[in-house]
Amino acid sequence: MDANYEEQNLFEKVKAIYMNRAMHIASTEKKLHALLEKASLKWQELSQNPTFAQVKFQVEVFIRMIRSHLNKKYSGLSNRSLGLLALGLFYFALPTDLIPDFIPFIGYVDDITVLLAIFKSLQSDIARFLDWERDQQA
Repeated sequence: MDANYEEQNLFEKVKAIYMNRAMHIASTEKKLHALLEKASLKWQELSQNPTFAQVKFQVEVFIRMIRSHLNKKYSGLSNRSLGLLALGLFYFALPTDLIPDFIPFIGYVDDITVLLAIFKSLQSDIARFLDWERDQQA
């Protein structure tokens, strides 16, 4: 079976199961702060794991986007985009998702697949954010 099909299929399953929860989290500043904290802690734990090397950039951008949104520095996120970012970090931070993280190697494959799928679906939002970020540093 086609890898892109498998990736999209997994992403659709995750959206169907977790999107309502992610949108609820994204709509509440307190819950979004808690998610950001949980995902940041997990990222500190796993960022040196070679399995996550391919999504290092994506996870770090997601965290910066939500942090900038929460700090009211960046206002360029739609509710849909914020919901998808929350979905990605929620799924990443969730230890018992479709494939539990305690299963060696394959426990993280679904997390990586979902993060990459969300990154692809938010390409234009991410490009705008990265441009904004560069402008802030100039």
